Amino acid sequence: MQSLTPDFLSKLRYNGSQVATLRALGEYRGKQQLFVAQSPEVLNDLKQLAVIESTESSNRLEGVVVTPARLKSLVVKNAEPKSRSEQEIAGYRDALSLIHEAAEGMPISEGVIRQLHSMLYRYLPQDGGEWKATNNDIIERHPDGSSRIRFRPVAAHLTPIAMVEMVTQYRKALDQNQADPLVLVPLVILDFLCIHPFSDGNGRVARLLTLLLLYQFDYRVGRFISLERIFEDSKESYYETLEVSSQGWHEGLHNVQPWLDYFWGALLRAYKEFEVRVGTIEKRHGGKSDRVRVEALKRFLPFSITELEEACPGVSRDTVRIVLRSLKAEGLIQSTGKGRNAKWIKSSGVDLRT
Repeated sequence: MQSLTPDFLSKLRYNGSQVATLRALGEYRGKQQLFVAQSPEVLNDLKQLAVIESTESSNRLEGVVVTPARLKSLVVKNAEPKSRSEQEIAGYRDALSLIHEAAEGMPISEGVIRQLHSMLYRYLPQDGGEWKATNNDIIERHPDGSSRIRFRPVAAHLTPIAMVEMVTQYRKALDQNQADPLVLVPLVILDFLCIHPFSDGNGRVARLLTLLLLYQFDYRVGRFISLERIFEDSKESYYETLEVSSQGWHEGLHNVQPWLDYFWGALLRAYKEFEVRVGTIEKRHGGKSDRVRVEALKRFLPFSITELEEACPGVSRDTVRIVLRSLKAEGLIQSTGKGRNAKWIKSSGVDLRT
């Protein structure tokens, strides 16, 4: 497709900062093997937390939300979904599990892409896995009722051909070493979203494909740190860079650099967080994480991150955030909002006394 042709790839140039980022990502890929070998217990906790956060964030980006307690039941205990939102959560859970278990045996193809979409819809009345039957413009809607078209994807009747071309060009570029895998992966995602092959669920499939493809090049940080949560945390940049890099895509005149910078930056952030988590999560009694956990669980009134920091001298803000995310994933606490003014409170019906 447009971003994966030999001509387009041959014209890409990278500045010093981009080269340094790619080099750093390569170094982190080497470090991850050391982390896995040295900290198996810590990694087991990170795996479960990442699955919960990934499922929650990827669906919340599409407006699908469930309570923390139900989220944990659905993702960790494989509970049966009871509503449409829970059905969508359960479908993403299953697709994510498949990737974690079998990524190496799932080379990208039209069939694999349709399979992932079908899994998203396995608990819903309508079937998944079918290319769109009608055109689907990407529309931005505003609170005042106004809207604008962000992008016009490939027409429905051309979608099957476009998907075949995308997969073919990707495989050819990979086989002929036309670009580094860390260039090809975000370009596949960009092209997929510009085609927008399904009537619904394209964003979630794109994020699943991101994890799948990175796995296949041994960038496994998404198993331990939720890339979807990082995308959600920076969703303004996520959507803005996609829009900027899609302009002129149909004519092959688009500028992919903003999207590449964002994608690599998100991946680098995930690896840095991975390093911090492996280094700061302490399992022994009296460790820093235990101190934060005890302090949080004994509070009955809403509290802030700053208040926990002050109550636990010597503990970094990163460690406090990690513990809070873990408690949230367990359904024990919930946030009242985002940003500096956000507070944390116990979830309804939960006794936090220890």
